[in-house]
Amino acid sequence: MSRCHMTSVIIHYTPERRAWLLIGYSGYSMLPRHLQTVGGRCFARAGDSRPLCMSGNFFSYPWWTGYWQPSPHYPVNGWHPQDNSRPFYSFGPHRPAPPGSHTLPCFPAQSLWLHVSPFNMDVKGDEPFRKRKKSTEEDEYRRKSWTKRPYPPASDFRVPPIDGTPEMCVPTSPQTEAKAEVKRRWEDFSHHYQESSSTEKFDFTLMSYNILSQDLLEDNSSLYSHCRRPHLFWHYRLPNILRELQEMNADILCLQEVQEDHYQEQIKPRLEALGYTCAFKARTGSKPDGCAICFKSAKFKLKLVKPVEYFRRDIPLLDRDNVGLVLMLQPKARGRDASMICVANTHLLYNPRRGDIKLTQLAILLAEITEVVQTPEGGFCPIVLCGDFNSVPGSPLHQFIKEGALHYEGMPIGKVSGQEKYPRGQRILSNPIWPRSLGINQKCVYKSPETNQERLERSLEEQTPEEQRVESDKSVESRLRHHFSLSSVYSHYFPDTGMPEITTCHSKSAITVDYIFYSPANTDVFRQPGSDVSCNGLQLLGRLSLLTEQDLWSVNGLPNETISSDHISLMAKFRLEL
Repeated sequence: MSRCHMTSVIIHYTPERRAWLLIGYSGYSMLPRHLQTVGGRCFARAGDSRPLCMSGNFFSYPWWTGYWQPSPHYPVNGWHPQDNSRPFYSFGPHRPAPPGSHTLPCFPAQSLWLHVSPFNMDVKGDEPFRKRKKSTEEDEYRRKSWTKRPYPPASDFRVPPIDGTPEMCVPTSPQTEAKAEVKRRWEDFSHHYQESSSTEKFDFTLMSYNILSQDLLEDNSSLYSHCRRPHLFWHYRLPNILRELQEMNADILCLQEVQEDHYQEQIKPRLEALGYTCAFKARTGSKPDGCAICFKSAKFKLKLVKPVEYFRRDIPLLDRDNVGLVLMLQPKARGRDASMICVANTHLLYNPRRGDIKLTQLAILLAEITEVVQTPEGGFCPIVLCGDFNSVPGSPLHQFIKEGALHYEGMPIGKVSGQEKYPRGQRILSNPIWPRSLGINQKCVYKSPETNQERLERSLEEQTPEEQRVESDKSVESRLRHHFSLSSVYSHYFPDTGMPEITTCHSKSAITVDYIFYSPANTDVFRQPGSDVSCNGLQLLGRLSLLTEQDLWSVNGLPNETISSDHISLMAKFRLEL
């Protein structure tokens, strides 16, 4: 369907109720789907006589064009769309006319025409995006496929039991066309390990999934210009996301971009009904999303919850609102206390030009993990670190996590994440990257009482910039380190074709930014060569395969009819020998 398609809407004013009622519209458009909900704002459900109140002004919504005119057949008096009053809206069970039919019934006098276009929200923030250009053939295919799609009957809309939020049920009638989807296979590695009857084992699965906050979707709509509009509304996306979480049935869920109101009212109640215990950390700024970790209560005991905030009011470098979440879980093993498992989930800053911020946020998370994973024997308990790191495979940030070291002298900040082929941020990383006042050293741990070296570093802050540069070359090594040995669940390239694996795909790009890292056991077949592994680490038993960019565009990219996020889920199975 063309983006400039217009829909004529008839709204009737009833003086006795002092209300405007939607009583008709012309054209075979997508308006009925728009009028179901926009980002969780309730209008009504088709076929129901009960009015549902709308939050906000009808004419402030993204698909309102700002244009109106009186109907040539029915004049309107005493009201103007610029009026500051907020009338009450309700919608009846009107059905759309067939294509090409514009015959109007006879309505009372006070009616008007409103012209509404498909919503196209402006991009906000400091990260503008370009729209992907589509070929004429692709646009024609999309237009034809839209017009062929049947409009669901009124019975396919219902109000779920969670706070009465309108939600669309996908029709299950035989006339409904089959959903286009790509299959993902489970890769089993259990045959690589020898079975031992003398050792007790604890197996568990973990999923990491950026589910795409609805507010962020609406704030960055140009990323989704390729999508069919009905697939972008929360009442369509929520059932798909919940269905995927339920079907995967992972023992641990690590979710990013979880919108707080959706989490509290819809996601958390559903997951708790499935046997999960849930923890959530909201972002510290104005964005209403955050990170969640949910685990099966039947398999784990919760020992510690540690929210991680990256924002520091007194440090200009850390003025962003990203967060992380760390949980210490103890497996429920028969007859003994098993070693605890540290599960960390985060969503680092997106901005490709601010690698200095990304590295500092990662250093804070690693320092927080270090505080809770040390064992009485002096080692570390197993760690699973996952989330959206907004960095591609092979980038300096990705290599730092896997190799435990990063030499950053002379590195442009735009190259840290590798998100852009031609990075725009050419400023060189400072040495050190973050100020001493953060309290974290170059080994990504919180500093102990001040040493002679740290007193020297503090004295540098009192010198001139030129003196600082001379002294810093002598005293502060431009090298980051961390103490953990971490492997990636995924190899990031398909071995048979060499094509890259993709975890996120939208109108701007198709890359990998989501990862699951873990502490490998010395018997793990995927551990890094020469790495300092732990005897009580984890064995990777299997993983859910990823997809290529070609696979994802074959189903119109992301989000689509079956995958309701612009990311795909990652899932792995681990074994802990007790």
